[in-house]
Amino acid sequence: MPVERMKVAPDTVAYADGERRMLIVEFAIPGAPQETIDVKMLEDSVHLLAPARDIEYVSALALGWPVKPGKAEATYVNGLLRIEVPFKDPMEDAVKVAIKAVAAEVTPKVLEG
Repeated sequence: MPVERMKVAPDTVAYADGERRMLIVEFAIPGAPQETIDVKMLEDSVHLLAPARDIEYVSALALGWPVKPGKAEATYVNGLLRIEVPFKDPMEDAVKVAIKAVAAEVTPKVLEG
């Protein structure tokens, strides 16, 4: 039978590093065993589930700027989960648009004088 745990939002902070190249997200989840922490990241959000004793930390955090989730790195020390992930270059997925040549019609202007 599954254990019923009260769901709790962890204390969370998200900020850019000094060079503004990385997003750092920190979750305070004391008492959560590292092997039970489930973190998933998309370009625009982070999702956390972390059971700890009689509670379960739960968070869904929308990010204000896209990141590269495949390059995220996480550490867990003394109840603090820290995730570092590089920001995505806004032009990274840009597609060059071909410009068709179109013959321009020249309409002579009549000057009145």
